Amino acid sequence: MMIDNLKKLVEPIIKELYYELYYLEFVKENNDNYLRIYIDSENGIGLEDCEKVSRAVSDMLDEKDPIESSYYLEVSSPGLERQLYNDKHIEDNIGKTACVRLNSLFNGSRKFQGKLKDINEENLTLDINTEDFQIPREKIKRINLVYEG
Repeated sequence: MMIDNLKKLVEPIIKELYYELYYLEFVKENNDNYLRIYIDSENGIGLEDCEKVSRAVSDMLDEKDPIESSYYLEVSSPGLERQLYNDKHIEDNIGKTACVRLNSLFNGSRKFQGKLKDINEENLTLDINTEDFQIPREKIKRINLVYEG
């Protein structure tokens, strides 16, 4: 619930600066809380972009004070080997190589790598060595792009 409220506050500011809110998370690590905001744009993201968004978001958060506990604000790009969190992220990366980790064995493995081909309500389709391979969505734990520099 807090994440949804934070998205509603943060997303308009990010859009106003001509970036896309890629993902937002509020996590506890050791004894510290972190609000992590991942931004993206067609031109990529550099340090200056992160600083600009961080300043704008920080000013708004200081003013509205939506988070009761203390926290650190981190703004970054999702990176080259970014995690794909939703269908839009997958659809935007059709044709790119991804590593799919599963929460249980499927066809004798918990990890598959191939080119993203399709996503629907039931399955993710990967092209593995020119053969279509369907993985049930409920088995998927995490999907990351694979950098092929």
